[in-house]
Amino acid sequence: MAKKRFGTGDIVVYPAHGVGKIEAVEAQEIAGMALELYVIRFDDDRMTLRVPVFKAEKAGMRALSTQGEMTTALDTLKGRARVRRAMWSRRAQEYEAKINSGDPTSIAEVVRDLHRAGDQAEQSYSERQMYQLALDRLAREYAAVEQLDLKTAAIQLETLLDRAA
Repeated sequence: MAKKRFGTGDIVVYPAHGVGKIEAVEAQEIAGMALELYVIRFDDDRMTLRVPVFKAEKAGMRALSTQGEMTTALDTLKGRARVRRAMWSRRAQEYEAKINSGDPTSIAEVVRDLHRAGDQAEQSYSERQMYQLALDRLAREYAAVEQLDLKTAAIQLETLLDRAA
């Protein structure tokens, strides 16, 4: 059996889905194999995910960011946007990879690069969608770290972005 890193009630980050809470650690028999599974609930998406304990680390599941890691991500938001001139499809792939990495600093880079202040050109629909996904992911983890509600966290992040622009 794999060593359990997390227990019931722990808040974790699963890269492809964001912040969730471990509801249980249960044993199940699947295809004749006895497996120990983390049962993770993502309330905002009304989704439950079962992750084998032995695959959790390889899948990138991790504990919530520390205060210091979140400060680094917030500092990234204050930086200058790096807009590359590559085709949108190429940039979108890179942005999606950063979002799905689950790393708050990488997600903050996407938020920073796609953020549009009031005086800037409009975004395409897919840019707005990507921006909202990245902002939502970052806001969920920021809210969990700072013990805020999601709306307050998102407002604080956007205020930080507007000040930096």
